[in-house]
Amino acid sequence: MTQTSGFKIEACAGQHIGDRTEQQDRVGIFQSRRMPRSALFVVADGMGGKTGGAMAAEQVMRTAKSLFEEYSPSAQSVESLLTEIMNEAHTVIKLSALSSEKEPHSTMVALVLHGDSAHWAHVGDSRLYRFQQAELIERTVDHSYVEQLISEGKIRPEEAQSHRLSNLLTSALGTSKIPEVSFGHANNLKAGEIFLLCSDGLWHYFSEAELGVILSTAAPRVASERLVQLARERARGAGDNCTLAIVRLEEPEPAPITRVGRAQRGGATGTGAGRSA
Repeated sequence: MTQTSGFKIEACAGQHIGDRTEQQDRVGIFQSRRMPRSALFVVADGMGGKTGGAMAAEQVMRTAKSLFEEYSPSAQSVESLLTEIMNEAHTVIKLSALSSEKEPHSTMVALVLHGDSAHWAHVGDSRLYRFQQAELIERTVDHSYVEQLISEGKIRPEEAQSHRLSNLLTSALGTSKIPEVSFGHANNLKAGEIFLLCSDGLWHYFSEAELGVILSTAAPRVASERLVQLARERARGAGDNCTLAIVRLEEPEPAPITRVGRAQRGGATGTGAGRSA
């Protein structure tokens, strides 16, 4: 647990290999050396042949950690930071593909919290959900073929998950195309807001309403365990890697009451109550 300048942050990360032979997802929670009251949360879903996906997702984590540790808000905006992370990870993954004869690529979703503001970005179909208690405020829109069909009115949203091309992406890090990056932000965050970052191995098995109920009625660690358990049950032996990070904003703890001494005439000492700074 950490605390930004405005909130106490309760966070948890979790993952499961599913029914795959290798864990190619990665998740990270990072703090900045120059901004100790800020935090970065990242989920990456790697793809591309034997060990290629794991290598791509791991590169996303290394890039995010390195750049966030050196981030200075006086020199760079948060959106610029997120853009730099995406671009650098994309370039390094492409170079790795040339040297390793693999075809690595990765999705990514990242969230930066600082004070009472949040900034996020994503590429591919790893998602960010934002809730106020159980009520969904917003979620990212996947860079996928089925989302394109939905936007064109060719299929209904409820048809997307069962579509035969539901896992076809239109953008990812490390491919030959320049990645499409989508951004979002929110100011004046409130206590009770919950962010969920996750790979498709998790969100595929839940409605938005069900996610809201689980996230709002349990602590992040308990909610994480419950979501992974349900995803595994619903996968019925055919589940993908499953990865998530849950971030909940809580009211900061009140300053403690301390006892202070007060000198009295004649050498006696009395006591009074004071609030610590």
